[in-house]
Amino acid sequence: MSLLLEPYTLRQLTLRNRIVVSPMCQYSCADGLANDWHLVHLGSRAVGGAGLIFTEAAAVTQDGRITPEDLGLWNDEQIEPLQRITRFINAQGAVAGIQLSHAGRKASTWRPWVSQSGAIPADQGGWSTWGPSEIAFDPTYTVPTPLDEAQIKDIIKAFVDAAKRALTAGFKVVEIHAAHGYLLHQFLSPLSNQRQDQYGGSFENRIRLTLEITKAVREVWPADLPLFVRVSATDWVEGGWNADETVELAKRLKALGVDLMDVSSGGSAPKAEIPVGPGYQTEFAGRVRKEADIPSGAVGMITEPTQADTILRTGQADLIFLARELLRDPYWPLRADEHLGGRQATWPAQYQRATHRDQPIHESDLRD
Repeated sequence: MSLLLEPYTLRQLTLRNRIVVSPMCQYSCADGLANDWHLVHLGSRAVGGAGLIFTEAAAVTQDGRITPEDLGLWNDEQIEPLQRITRFINAQGAVAGIQLSHAGRKASTWRPWVSQSGAIPADQGGWSTWGPSEIAFDPTYTVPTPLDEAQIKDIIKAFVDAAKRALTAGFKVVEIHAAHGYLLHQFLSPLSNQRQDQYGGSFENRIRLTLEITKAVREVWPADLPLFVRVSATDWVEGGWNADETVELAKRLKALGVDLMDVSSGGSAPKAEIPVGPGYQTEFAGRVRKEADIPSGAVGMITEPTQADTILRTGQADLIFLARELLRDPYWPLRADEHLGGRQATWPAQYQRATHRDQPIHESDLRD
């Protein structure tokens, strides 16, 4: 039997399998509101058999968006469109999750099919950005204004308020985004954080904001529902955030009630040399799982069912997060089940007549 297709339980929530739709920005909102695109995009992955469906990063403040077209959860008007999506996901037997984020110094940029990088000028709709220190991501980005401690408290409250809205919207899993060079990662990494106060300098100070947000969100998130944190295990740059620090952070987060670490890498340095290849980040998920004694999720060029199942069987991770592969094929989980010979997954009734080519043609098929 395939471990990939077996159910997995965290707290009182059971996923039908260990396949997760990783958060993937769609850059298709107006005023942070989900729309028909998001319903079809996320809904089709639920129909396709994934166990847990994450939205893209949802900005907790308007100025925390990566682009003007980002999903948001900074006001109550953004709840209802998401409820429509979570209802559909739940109806397909999947679980709906949402990632909460603030882009920090990487905010106010063009969506990628308009421009691959760089800040939007103020006269074209751009806005001022925030960060731990006055260090731009690269010369094409805006130099951020350092957050003062009162503003940091506002950011913490924004994550809490967004988590409350997420619950009202019907989500069963919340993930705090502390990876890929966005605000929380900016505080974690010495490359972007050169503060001299309680939020900068030492390891203890650099992790403080991530811990404070996690603690505050866990306090308002129901005890029977899981909380995830996504981290970049390494900046892939000498003197940056590293895997040893990630393991130690994971231990602290586990003590605060985090249920799973979603382990990625990179995003804090524009010229990092990253050895990209199949499963290139799974070793970090394995380290976190073993050394911090907390469940982990693996992500990064995982494309084949056997590869995914092997990652689970060798103890490198508990869940498999798929991104681009699920953009290419929303039905990858159903095909994976067929490939692994498990027969644990079921195609939707509406599609079953097309899934077995050796079956005879029925009269109803001639109506298509």
